[in-house]
Amino acid sequence: MAAMMGRAVTIIAAIAVSSAGLADNPADLSDAAVERQLGEKATVEMLAMVPMRDGVELATNIYRPKGAKAPLPTLLVRTPYGELPYKTATSRRALDAVAHGYALVVQNERGRYFSQGKWEILGRPQTDGYDTLTWIAKQPWSNGTVGTIGCSSSAEWQLTLAAQHHPAHAAMVPMSYGAGIGKVGRYWEQGSFYMGGVPRTLSPVWLYSVDNPLRPELPKGLDAKTLARLARYNDLAPKKPEVKWSAQINHLPYADMLRDLGEPSGLFDTMIARKGPADPAWRSGGLFFDDTMKGWSVPSLWFSSWYDITVGPNIELFNHARAAATSESVRKNQFAVIGPNTHCAFDNLGPNFRSGDRDLGDATFDTAGQTYAFLDRWLKGDTRAFAASTAPVRFFTMGVNRWQQATQWPPKEAHPLRLYLRSQGKANSLWGDGRLDRAAPDGSETADAYTHDPSNPVPTIGGADCCNGGLSSAGAADQRQVEARDDVLVYTSEPMTSPLEVTGAVEAVLAISSDARDSDFAVKLVDVAPDGKAFILGDTILRARYRDGYVDPRPLVPGQIYQIHPTPITTSNTFLPGHRIRIEIASSNFPKFARNLGTGGDNEREATPVIAHNKLHHLAGSASYIELPVVDR
Repeated sequence: MAAMMGRAVTIIAAIAVSSAGLADNPADLSDAAVERQLGEKATVEMLAMVPMRDGVELATNIYRPKGAKAPLPTLLVRTPYGELPYKTATSRRALDAVAHGYALVVQNERGRYFSQGKWEILGRPQTDGYDTLTWIAKQPWSNGTVGTIGCSSSAEWQLTLAAQHHPAHAAMVPMSYGAGIGKVGRYWEQGSFYMGGVPRTLSPVWLYSVDNPLRPELPKGLDAKTLARLARYNDLAPKKPEVKWSAQINHLPYADMLRDLGEPSGLFDTMIARKGPADPAWRSGGLFFDDTMKGWSVPSLWFSSWYDITVGPNIELFNHARAAATSESVRKNQFAVIGPNTHCAFDNLGPNFRSGDRDLGDATFDTAGQTYAFLDRWLKGDTRAFAASTAPVRFFTMGVNRWQQATQWPPKEAHPLRLYLRSQGKANSLWGDGRLDRAAPDGSETADAYTHDPSNPVPTIGGADCCNGGLSSAGAADQRQVEARDDVLVYTSEPMTSPLEVTGAVEAVLAISSDARDSDFAVKLVDVAPDGKAFILGDTILRARYRDGYVDPRPLVPGQIYQIHPTPITTSNTFLPGHRIRIEIASSNFPKFARNLGTGGDNEREATPVIAHNKLHHLAGSASYIELPVVDR
């Protein structure tokens, strides 16, 4: 879970924006020029085998500035992806790092490509990460300070390591980091495996691409020269058959999706067999991270984004790091940057920025410049590089389309605005009578009813997503196609007469009932423009069996009314004059989330769906509402 999920973007997103010491920006060089300049400016050691405490050796590339006069600070990237062979993309990153005066170490996790051992998600960060830091600190070219850096899977392993107190670990820059595996504040998602107890379908897709239980391995003891030569023509990567995921994702039972492709038993089978987010088996192995971990000891620059899969848990983890750090200095040196981009796309933050169907103006942020400034402060001791006055939180507010800053998250000025979901029992679709109202219902309103057929689920269009084999695209997509369906309840405010900034965690409280023994309840927050375009800002979902917590799942009693609390939607958006706030309620968001078949049984191992007749109630004593964190400017 990468924890899991990630594409092969593994070092500093946008790292090639600013390259002191180079005649040219590496991003502008031809492939041949990159290789030539790297040969001129760097000493390169390919596939050094770094020993771990259990004897397993991990394949590692080392790039150092040629002719460096003194020991160097080091940037460490650990990855499950194929970064180590001779590839121009890796060379560009290395060229930029050495130009900034750093040694760059890129290492494959155990069990991946040339690294020995059996692969585990994130590669034992508590031990393999620690042992790699120890090895780097002992090298004659190292000055004993290491910064860990990377995006997605190359970010998530850093989270556990940061609580291990390694003396060489001087700073970290996790990007799109998936909040590790475990519980973080209000979120219990096991990385990106669940949301609200509902499995994310990106899990089998991503694991198909990286899990290779029957992989071949090279014989041990090969000399460095032979290994380096092998890396020029064989990376040991499997060439798996292409999968049409738009069809395969419909396979039932869900748990057998990869087996149906002929895959041997692997990590997906192990994980999907667990009994929900609170299964004790999640705590096994050398990875587990949650907010019970104390003693955060590393200054950190955290990069998140509104349209990434785990932005809520990510910011919650940033808050935890600020609270649980080992010293006042470390607490004061946690910094968050939250952009409007999608997963790992921090290099796209520039002028004329567009997310999905929405223009967001000038979203320029100097990711590379801020990253190197932060690293120079903590790895080189340059106190002037990263201003002490830098705000702890910098975030992009959509609508007004500008970067803002705060001393905390959410901003201390945020205060709740409650809007009730109301209707006369006909909120179905865009053309229904659903409305958002500051006044609470008096109890006379008829419940809104809809029919949920798992065989005809509400489709995913945009929102926060990634790494799903092309099943859907992330971003601010127009939701009117979804809102046209009768199994989607739509509640819309009156047009804004003045700007309304919503920055923080948007809470939804729903009074629901069903004639099925289980059902999901999905929520979307939408900004409706004057021309009718309905831009999704964020979404959440809850499997009703987990309404009282993940430790105590229970089926629904048909017809009984329950009040449920999905996890919050985290965003920053200003609803401009003429715009309207909209909430959508449905019982599916597929293919982003696995379908609930409605039986109340072992959902992921069943194949026969039950049609559910669901209701959203507007009761005087148990209303349905949202609370918006409003910031007055």
